Amino acid sequence: MDKFDRRYFLKLAGAAGVTSLAGGIPLARAADAALMDKAKAQGQAVFYANITAVEPIMKAFEAATGVKGHYTRISSSKFIPTVLTEFNAGKLLADVVQAPLPMLQLLKDKGVLAPYRSPSLEGYPEWATADDAIVQFGIEYVSYLYNTDHVKKADAPARYEDLADPKWKGKIVMANPSSHASTIGWLVGLKEKVFKSEDDWMQYLKGLAANNPMFVASFGPTPAPVESGEKLIAISMPKYIVTKAPAPLAWGPQSGQPLLGSPRAIALATKSPHPDAAKVFLDYWLSKEAMSILASKVGEYVLAPGVHPPIEGMDKADVQPVRDLSDDELTKWGREFGKIFAVR
Repeated sequence: MDKFDRRYFLKLAGAAGVTSLAGGIPLARAADAALMDKAKAQGQAVFYANITAVEPIMKAFEAATGVKGHYTRISSSKFIPTVLTEFNAGKLLADVVQAPLPMLQLLKDKGVLAPYRSPSLEGYPEWATADDAIVQFGIEYVSYLYNTDHVKKADAPARYEDLADPKWKGKIVMANPSSHASTIGWLVGLKEKVFKSEDDWMQYLKGLAANNPMFVASFGPTPAPVESGEKLIAISMPKYIVTKAPAPLAWGPQSGQPLLGSPRAIALATKSPHPDAAKVFLDYWLSKEAMSILASKVGEYVLAPGVHPPIEGMDKADVQPVRDLSDDELTKWGREFGKIFAVR
């Protein structure tokens, strides 16, 4: 093993002992000089991703391995067309692809994804690693945020049901429930995982709608009106407490109800231009080192064991994946929510 390989080994091994690495990569993989030599000869791993703000991981990957990580962010609406167009033309540039689980399942059905079992998966939940190609590494968790300058903790909504309280009328912002797929999935998830009956859930929806929330296109714009005090509550993602710091934001519910969200997934591409670099990249991405960066710098909820975002109380939160909705279900519920919320 040359000098750079030793640095890679030591960086990942840390204090984990002789048999395993800090990132969950077994000694055999770290000591696989042949794999590392091939990866470094290939020079780069190209990463197509739906997730944002991962530049710190790309820099850490290059520092740890000597392989350059090229990150291209592709929006959800363009992800499938972009990947399939390149793949069908025999010109897919990506070595590794990351997107919400349903998108990767569709790509797998089209033959785009390659089977691979990363040695970094030790300690991940079984449900997240059951597929032979797709790994679920995190949950795009959704709950609600409130402005701590204007809402005292004792007065903040303690349960989802409290968002239907008339005192919040005109003070809520959320992604459009008739068109935003993640919000549609989250609302249906509440029906299936939180509310005791469909009647209770429907009463909640009607109460929330009666509070006349302001609609925006996606989760991205939801924190700004709460940061400014224009609105007091956002149905949004707790990760913004990290990325928008020091904005006056806190999250709920902290009364034991689960936080729900879509699984984030990752996989290798078939006929990868840089197959060995791709494996090294995926092994690093799934390691505790990389997932700790994603949690601490971006506020993401990840599935690597013992890793949590630096958000008060999040280490005790019950975060659960929502069921994937079919296109027909998304259309059906989008229309229904459009009527309930009187979306124009």
